[in-house]
Amino acid sequence: MHTEYSSAEQLRYMHLLSKEYPTISAAASEIIRIQALLQLPKGTEHFMSDLHGENEAFIHILNSASGVIREKIDQLFDRDVPARERADLATLIYYPAQKLPELKERQEDLHWWYRNTLYRLIDLCRLVSSKHTRDHVRKYMPQSCAYIIDELLHAHFEDHNKELYYDEIVESIIRNDRADAYITRFCELIKRLAVDQLHIVGDLFDRGPRPDQILDTLIRYQDVDFQWGNHDVVWMGAAAGSPICVLTVLKTTLAYNNLDTIETGYGISLRTLEQMADQVYKDSDVTLWRPKDEEKGGKDWPTAARMHKAVTTMMLKVETQVIARNPDFLMQGRDFLNHIDYEAGTVSCNGKTYPMRDCDFPTVNPANPGQLTVEEEDTLKNLIRGFRESERLQRHVQFLYAQGSLYERYNGNLLFHGAVPMTEQGELAVEVFEGCGYKGKALFDYCDRRARQGYFAPEGSPERQSGQDFLWYLWCGSLSPVFGRSAMTTFERIYIDDPETHKEVKNPYYACVKDPAAVELILSEFGLTDPGSHVVNGHVPVKAAEGENPVKGGGKLIVIDGGFCRAYQRTTGIAGYTLVFNSRGLTLRTHQPFVSAEKAIREDEDIASRSERIYSSSDRILIADTDVGKEKALLIKDLNKLIAAYQSGLLQERV
Repeated sequence: MHTEYSSAEQLRYMHLLSKEYPTISAAASEIIRIQALLQLPKGTEHFMSDLHGENEAFIHILNSASGVIREKIDQLFDRDVPARERADLATLIYYPAQKLPELKERQEDLHWWYRNTLYRLIDLCRLVSSKHTRDHVRKYMPQSCAYIIDELLHAHFEDHNKELYYDEIVESIIRNDRADAYITRFCELIKRLAVDQLHIVGDLFDRGPRPDQILDTLIRYQDVDFQWGNHDVVWMGAAAGSPICVLTVLKTTLAYNNLDTIETGYGISLRTLEQMADQVYKDSDVTLWRPKDEEKGGKDWPTAARMHKAVTTMMLKVETQVIARNPDFLMQGRDFLNHIDYEAGTVSCNGKTYPMRDCDFPTVNPANPGQLTVEEEDTLKNLIRGFRESERLQRHVQFLYAQGSLYERYNGNLLFHGAVPMTEQGELAVEVFEGCGYKGKALFDYCDRRARQGYFAPEGSPERQSGQDFLWYLWCGSLSPVFGRSAMTTFERIYIDDPETHKEVKNPYYACVKDPAAVELILSEFGLTDPGSHVVNGHVPVKAAEGENPVKGGGKLIVIDGGFCRAYQRTTGIAGYTLVFNSRGLTLRTHQPFVSAEKAIREDEDIASRSERIYSSSDRILIADTDVGKEKALLIKDLNKLIAAYQSGLLQERV
């Protein structure tokens, strides 16, 4: 009797479920609600990667839902509203705080404009919310005006019995000086409802001006997940207090003279570093260390160059220490300070000897090259303290850990930033750590765990230091799933004047995935065997200008690094991709360069984009077909069991 509840654990679960659904009526009502919900079309997902701190372009694309909002405006108002007014409406939705004052100044009849704009926003909001439940829409409404917005969204203006009622709501909003507030609320709601889930497939940090502002935006957005890129993990290590990660982050930052993120965004002082660099390298020729973008918001170029050289020297010293204590990394030979002939001014690299472009190492002791000087030690401690004590950085990195991972399986798609390490023969490559071999999904899971240890393991523990070293390995290791190249040739590009040594050979993965069988192997390894499954990949910019296709593996793999970062746009010929997954299938949107938010607001200039259908589902994809839908279906089964338990007397209703 009662075989379904023979185990104590099952019965305990039924007791817990009964607290939320204390009666047959409550459980049955929830079943009815879920069954109806499962028949709605799935929500829209957007995938973006390699943002690299390009905050203005990212925020514009997020505000515009990658051009979807403008398409909805044209769909609704193409016949009745002039193109200029449609452009104004789009910009108002993207930037209500900035655009609203300008539009108001233009109006001869402000009352008429308010009324017209509110009705247009109501129509548009109704359209983008049409495939959502009322509960879902209410979740994104501000409490102070949720009732009124809800009434207007579900108004039937053709109902003459309520025509005056709805009209009076709009008139009262205007009459009581609340029009600006409601216009802003509708704009924000439209943007939020246009995209259900945002996936960032790696590399928020470095090169671009303000990754911190992107993270602030995403924290407010909430429905977002991250697949960490190699530029992200090194920042995560820096926030954890890893010396090598702190120095690596600063080396990249100073190479671009991009100090706004460090000093303004995160409030980390570089004064001690500047003083030490000015003292040690005051007589050095630092032309070689000139920043790539000396006009950025940083120091004058000689100061930035001296700081760049100081940090790089310290980084190379600490690298020798990390490589020595981690033989598993197989990076022996890349501890370059141990392979320099300081008298001859040469270095051994890959079995050959090369003259060095800069032989000035005033702080290096050739007998112990990895040893920091007292001044360097003090400077490094000060820098680590700055990263550890930046509340904003810690909040951002904790968000990356909470919402992020090395990979994600979401609604049949496999998301990761770099590569699944493979052999030349197209097999999954095995990497040995701590005496055990890992490949494929097991390698990703292992790396994810080690990355978390670097931040969350107890202070001073071997696990914490080991995890922090591993975060650096993920940044540049030859079999790192987020790097995917033979080596990070930073040293060679600075010190050796031979382009052959600068090459970073891609993992065989990148050649293998041209074959559909290799992509199917990867999907199967991660438990995705549905015909509609795809790999979504970032990291390596697609050379679209040269005709490279971002869709590979017979249509099963999509690379979405299209050069969002300005530094890569000469390579790609475009300015990024957004992959859109809605109930009809997958669409790749290709973006052209974005000038500035100021120009977009002033001139209603949108990002030019074009769309290409990548995959069309044979049937419309419903919530029932999604991961959330499958979880809801399991809940229906449990609720039916709960009802049976009530009906059999095993559990008692609590009326």
